[in-house]
Amino acid sequence: MPAEIDFMAAAPLLLVALALGYLLGSIPFGLLLTKAAGLGDIRDIGSGNIGATNALRTGNRWVAIGTLIGDAGKGAVAVLVAGLLAARTGVDPTWMVSIAALGAFLGHLFPVWLGFKGGKGVSTFIGILLALHWPVGLLFCATWAIVATVSRYSSLSALVAALLTPVYLAWLDQWHLVGLGVLLVILIYIAHRDNISRLLSGTESRIGQKKTGA
Repeated sequence: MPAEIDFMAAAPLLLVALALGYLLGSIPFGLLLTKAAGLGDIRDIGSGNIGATNALRTGNRWVAIGTLIGDAGKGAVAVLVAGLLAARTGVDPTWMVSIAALGAFLGHLFPVWLGFKGGKGVSTFIGILLALHWPVGLLFCATWAIVATVSRYSSLSALVAALLTPVYLAWLDQWHLVGLGVLLVILIYIAHRDNISRLLSGTESRIGQKKTGA
């Protein structure tokens, strides 16, 4: 668990970290890149999601890769900047980076610019994990790849990898981050509730399969 801190004294800086994380997280790279590539509005394509998986359905893999990097990058940058802020101010770094990470994740899921309708957070989650403790981020990616290879379901791969993330954190002795990990995993499952329903009913789209209609 994070160390005890004086919340009254640290509150202004924690709010700054939360706001900074949210603003970074709310940058809709999928939407910006599809429009820049002349592919229209990503919300009118496939599932209507602004994330990398739906960006791939545009048929432009570079847009999908750019979306993945951008969404992961904003999560990583939020954590790294919060860490620098903690070092300069003396606020406990675990609290600072955790708050910033949560802000970035919420910004991606609920961006104010898009009427609070954002992505599902997987790429941003990866960036956060890589910045917090990169071996856990790599374990997440490896788990995703293994499940995706076997099942061909992007959503199932993300759900399995996310579920194991708190276990990886504990295994690698990152107990101070387990609480944050559990919270973000819960948010990922909430964001994927429709995918879970389709997986259970056998109607979920597989990787490489085009999805018609939002």
